[in-house]
Parts: sequence; C-alpha cells; structure tokens
Amino acid sequence: MIRNLKPGRQEGIVLLEALAAILVFSFGILSFLWMQASATRQVTDSKYRLEASFAANQILGEMWVHPDDWSAYVGTDVPVATLPAGKRTVALNGKQVTVTISWKSPGESKAHSYQAVAQING
Repeated sequence: MIRNLKPGRQEGIVLLEALAAILVFSFGILSFLWMQASATRQVTDSKYRLEASFAANQILGEMWVHPDDWSAYVGTDVPVATLPAGKRTVALNGKQVTVTISWKSPGESKAHSYQAVAQING
C-alpha cells in the first residue's frame, strides 16, 4: 500500500531535531571536560612551580643563616622529595649562589626547571 503524503506534512522532523540537540549537547559536554582537564593540568603545574620555588628559597635561607659551611649545600642532582623526579643543584661562585630545581611532571616528556640566584654576604 502506498501512502499519499499531503503537501506540507513533516514526518520525522522531531527525530532530526532530537539528533541535532544530542549532537550540540555532546559537543558542550566534551568542551566542558576538556576545560576541566586543562584547568587541572594548570593547577598541577602551578603547584610544582610553587614547590620548586619554596625548595630553592629554603636552601638559600639555610645558607644565609649558616654562612660558615656552604660546602655542605653545594651539590648536583640532590633529590627533592616534594616534586616528581625532582632534583636540586646548588652552585657557588664566590658569594653568588645559584640554586636550580628541576622536575618532570607525570605524563610529560619535557622537564621543567626553576632557578634562583642570590648574592649572600655573610
């Protein structure tokens, strides 16, 4: 049996609108999840930079308080427990101290570093 369609009759338009709405909603959810992942990554990077800054300034503060024994602080690739794969290097050039903290975030291939240079007159 052949159905006669009347001109102007719209069959299936509701299904088409529902599919378009699902597509738009899916893109919105995916965008939201991408923004959440990006924000989490930025907060984690910020936390690691803060920890590196704190570790470097802590060593500089200790060297400032104990100017008679700087050789105990000088070294390369000393582990930093608060950072993932964290390493500390302290170099001394006269009274100028350079502290370099490096770390590698989980899931990233490139290493990050923070460097603090201070002149300690003690």
